[in-house]
Amino acid sequence: MIKVRLIPFLLYFNVELLKITNLKTSDKNELIQLFESHFNEKAESVEMLPVSGSYREYCRLKSSSRTVIGAFNSDIKENTSFLSFTSHFIKNNIPVPEVYTVSSDLKKYFLKDLGNTTLFDYLSAVREKEGFSENIISEYRKVLKELPRIQIVAGKNLDYSVCYPRAAFDKTSMMWDLNYFKYYFLKLAKIQFDEQALEDDFQVFSEYLLSADSDFFLYRDFQSRNVMLKNDKVYFIDYQGGRRGALQYDLASLLYDGKADIPESIRQQLFDYYVAELKKYITVNDADFAAYYKGFVLIRIMQAMGAYGFRGFYEKKEHFLKSIPFALKNLELLLQHVELPVELHELFNVLNQLIHSEVLKEIGQAKSNLTVTVTSFSYKNGYPVDPSGNGGGHVFDCRAINNPGRYIEYKNLTGKDLEVQEFLEQKSEIGIFLNAAKLLVDQSVKTYLDRKFSNLSVSFGCTGGQHRSVYSAEKIAEHLKNNFL
Repeated sequence: MIKVRLIPFLLYFNVELLKITNLKTSDKNELIQLFESHFNEKAESVEMLPVSGSYREYCRLKSSSRTVIGAFNSDIKENTSFLSFTSHFIKNNIPVPEVYTVSSDLKKYFLKDLGNTTLFDYLSAVREKEGFSENIISEYRKVLKELPRIQIVAGKNLDYSVCYPRAAFDKTSMMWDLNYFKYYFLKLAKIQFDEQALEDDFQVFSEYLLSADSDFFLYRDFQSRNVMLKNDKVYFIDYQGGRRGALQYDLASLLYDGKADIPESIRQQLFDYYVAELKKYITVNDADFAAYYKGFVLIRIMQAMGAYGFRGFYEKKEHFLKSIPFALKNLELLLQHVELPVELHELFNVLNQLIHSEVLKEIGQAKSNLTVTVTSFSYKNGYPVDPSGNGGGHVFDCRAINNPGRYIEYKNLTGKDLEVQEFLEQKSEIGIFLNAAKLLVDQSVKTYLDRKFSNLSVSFGCTGGQHRSVYSAEKIAEHLKNNFL
């Protein structure tokens, strides 16, 4: 695992960032056309945004007077759910992003730009300076104050026929999650179990959870990365997987959000706050609610571990493996207190194997302190300074590549602009040049990781340090994140 620093245009990428994807040129062009036809303004820049666990792709489009988030998703049924829920939520004064326009094929749409700060980003930054302070707790209270409104107020009269892939968190949904955990986590982590006995426990466990009152809206992925903070307010995103379900599931998702790593005492404090807010809307039996809550915490943790296994073990995306130690910590805390009114011998045998697995506890931990600094520069101004003091590294000369800067329409643009990118990709041999550079850089990164080195510099120079070198630095940084983070 490495850290990637890209300077000067992008200052710092750490290991928490996921890969940045690139839409196909045709999809980018269609988003630009949709933007310009709807707003009657020229799109001056298109910035791809990092993706998370989904296959949806997002970008930020800017004109001289506005900025919006463009979304592309080929799954029309999922888009239909999101758009229908958004319209309903806005009518019920739930803080979600406004949808400006939708393409005729329902694959592209524009949303209000809520900035870049998620609840997780905020708590990570504040926690580093203050610990899990009252400032963080205050933001969580804002979220938990809204949650009953989403579940109960907005949950009424919602069109559940558009839910995708299921209209309810029913028996089928639960068995999907439990088997996801079994096949993509337990088996890939080589945990021993009696499959028939475990399957029997899954049946019993799901029947117990189904006995909870479930006539509410279940957000499904209610966690800190799906809450945006802007202008001292909270906003909610990525609820397209919503369906009917029990109240406890979303609360479990938020409070047992793995990498948020909420301290147990604060977790209980926030649980009590939510229940007090919930009682403003419905009557709550405290004992029954708490008992079911622990069961839903357990199935949510297992669902999350299934996702970590699929993305991490199966798809080899190491970022997801980093969440496993946090999930194990949550599981261990839960098992100390959970008491369910059903017998689940094989399931608890498996869960106890997990929390005592030293191999799993070490998964996702940093394996190296290697930082790769990627720089673009102008030969007119001389070679960049190596901040590590090691000297060496790679310096690639981009001046043999056809230069967009010689053409007036590209003079004021950079290698981060779509027009320059398309020029280089279509009217130069930049692809051949970068493929050769990748081979050399990859060889160095692998050797430096093996030898526990701490710094590697990679620099791209061109005449002005604006077009070819910037494009190359961006592409190499992206390549490193995709292949080594």
